[in-house]
Amino acid sequence: MHAPMEDSTSRIPAVLPAPPPRASIGVEGLDDILGGGLTPDRLYLVEGTPGTGKTTLSLQFLLEGARRGEAGLYITLSETADELAAVAATHGWSLQDLSIYELVDESGLDPDSEQTVLHPSEVELGETTREVMRRVDEMQPRRVVFDSLSELRLLAHNPLRYRRQILALKQFFSSRRCTVLMLDDRTADPTDLQLHSIAHGVITLEQAPRDFGAERRRLRVVKMRGMKFRGGYHDFALDTGGLAVFPRLIAAEHHVPFEMLPASTGNSGLDALLGGGLSAGTNTLLTGPSGVGKTTTAICCMLAALDRGERATYYLFDEGRATLLSRSKAFGMDLAPHLESGQLTLLQIDPAELSPGEFACKLRQAVETHGSSFLVIDSLNAYMQSMPGDNYLMLQMHEMLSYLNQQGCKTLLVLGQHGLVGDMRTDMDLSYLSDAIVLFRFFEAQGEVRSAVSVVKSRTTAHERSIREVHLSAAGMQVGAALGDFEGVLSGMPSYKGAVSMLASKTG
Repeated sequence: MHAPMEDSTSRIPAVLPAPPPRASIGVEGLDDILGGGLTPDRLYLVEGTPGTGKTTLSLQFLLEGARRGEAGLYITLSETADELAAVAATHGWSLQDLSIYELVDESGLDPDSEQTVLHPSEVELGETTREVMRRVDEMQPRRVVFDSLSELRLLAHNPLRYRRQILALKQFFSSRRCTVLMLDDRTADPTDLQLHSIAHGVITLEQAPRDFGAERRRLRVVKMRGMKFRGGYHDFALDTGGLAVFPRLIAAEHHVPFEMLPASTGNSGLDALLGGGLSAGTNTLLTGPSGVGKTTTAICCMLAALDRGERATYYLFDEGRATLLSRSKAFGMDLAPHLESGQLTLLQIDPAELSPGEFACKLRQAVETHGSSFLVIDSLNAYMQSMPGDNYLMLQMHEMLSYLNQQGCKTLLVLGQHGLVGDMRTDMDLSYLSDAIVLFRFFEAQGEVRSAVSVVKSRTTAHERSIREVHLSAAGMQVGAALGDFEGVLSGMPSYKGAVSMLASKTG
């Protein structure tokens, strides 16, 4: 008998080769989005309009390679070596470990020169390509940046020759085991996706001006062959030190085991209203008109957590840092000792300069690096102004609060309402995202404007449904007995009939 013939073309190896180690880009957030970095020995496209940060990103890519002992080559048709060195110097970098090759030099700019790379002829396109290959063979780099494709597109004359030249360069770089970033400023037809089909991966950088405040920058990984990446838009900042990328927060990726036990707010009356206090892994919304006592209540709860030994972070959007510290001390709640010990972190946030992604990154750092288990956002009104749209806001808030809950944190959200008395309105409805809602209202009694507090929702405890008076003084926050004849708080027209004794207006 004859053994059956085997078809060698259909045989699949029993053990698949292990994937090669990723090539780090040198930007921590972008490496995280890509699951560790780029697949080495491939060609990638980085596209974006002028000013989005392509050059800075590519320099970080080459400098990261230099730190790993990989030779780097920057091929430039659009910038000089001096200009690149000046860009690097603004970030505190030195390019001495990199090789910079200018395809356009002084001889190329000479009008009497027989050949000039700026002249769009077939001779010059071929000469440019051969010069690139010669320099790569001479230096044998592992990482290459080609800046930019706009000039190559002009030399090619037509899309077919342009595509063939890119394919030729792709094959050449692959055979030399180079990981290549090709930069494109998108000055050509933005609907032309030729490069997308050729490149192994595509990263798009964008920037959008705002009517007030800093422009918003974001990036998107359009494609990456053979690897899983985090899709969608991710905010990033371009500042001294290079690009800082803030991966979009996905709450499902972050969960730690914890016990959902209630902890005291530091005030027995408020504890009674909440059904025992604030539970781990929950967020509480403090809502009411301006000046009713929301911030002071938040500080009272935070101080109780600090006294238990917890770490806390307070994000201050509205009030000045000095004003908050002074006012809190006047109410008998001195935050200075906790700030000095490092147990409390108080951050003044400018919503005009901060992107939502960067704020989410700060939250993660507070929880995972600083170890904060108690967080206060004061207030959501200012935070909302940093968001590009209501839908985006709600999705961001959902992921952010879900993340904090899954980390076992206790979170207080301060939300101001429009007006002082009567029908109250807010710019957003966060009631369905909140685990507990503490409602504050002004009311008039005995010729004075007073404050009342009630808990209208709690998912984790059997909360009290009464309405109590709250009073702020040098002795701190006082929560009185239930006001049985307090009517109309939910209708927007609260009134007090006067049968229950009120808290003293003045406390020593």
